[in-house]
Amino acid sequence: MDSVISREFDHNLPSLDENYDATTNHKERQSWKSLLFDCIGAHEFSSPEMWKAALTELVATASLMFTLTTSIVACLDSHETDPKLLVPFAVFVIAFLFLMVTVPLSGGHMSPVFTFIAALQGIISMARASIYILAQCLGSITGFLILNSVMNHDVAKTYSLGGCTIDGNGSTSGISPGNALILEFCCTFVVLFVGVTIAFDKRRSKELGLPMVCAVVAGAMALAVFVSISVTGKAGYAGVGLNPARCLGPALLRGGHLWDVHWVFWIGPCFACIIYYGFTKGLPKEGLVWEDGERDFVNMAAPALCCWGPRTQLNGKV
Repeated sequence: MDSVISREFDHNLPSLDENYDATTNHKERQSWKSLLFDCIGAHEFSSPEMWKAALTELVATASLMFTLTTSIVACLDSHETDPKLLVPFAVFVIAFLFLMVTVPLSGGHMSPVFTFIAALQGIISMARASIYILAQCLGSITGFLILNSVMNHDVAKTYSLGGCTIDGNGSTSGISPGNALILEFCCTFVVLFVGVTIAFDKRRSKELGLPMVCAVVAGAMALAVFVSISVTGKAGYAGVGLNPARCLGPALLRGGHLWDVHWVFWIGPCFACIIYYGFTKGLPKEGLVWEDGERDFVNMAAPALCCWGPRTQLNGKV
């Protein structure tokens, strides 16, 4: 009888293999969970320095929106025969000054475009990128709230609070959403190709120095703005946005036609970032010392998806 009970009891107990499999599966789940947290940089959520940098992005974006918008509106409302020539100059000067101040503090993004491409390249983590973009959007809303309270009502109505418009205000026809999307993609790609390529090149940026790198990035932005407002010749088109956060503030505050086409100013730049990121993978490495971060999107995603190569951890160990 004892032997029968013993056999029945042993039969009901889990085998050593089952215990080993359960322990192994638990450890694998924990390792994948920790790997996911490491990939997105979740530890930065508890970093005071990251939150200080995000606050810097918020304040810098709000200040940039306020000063840049008032300067552009002043140029367009001037009595110059062709005020569009003044707008790129204002963009260059203001962008250069803000980049010089914020690059050493937070990286000088002030735009979801630069944050997104930095996250793809692995310069910053996905966690930091998400907080940066949130801070930039809040900064844009704050800046335009201040601007809306001090700007003349008629001027704000005429220039749609400095928002991103493509279809005019009734008296002008503007351009179609398709053409605006093409301009957003092309102009953003030009800024990334000219400015970001130099900014992310460690050797080139060290040789040129911070002032020259900031001047190149600001010059690329001014060039893109000049091309966009010159090539169409449409009075109802406010020019390329280059910064979705800049377009968000007026769209939320004014609504209407600003909100109807708001998607253009997000889809175009994001698509340009993805294409540019793929393009950088084919750049010649002989003349480029790329700032290739450990959180580069392909470097993280490929081993995790078992697409190719050995499975690696973030520290590079197999």
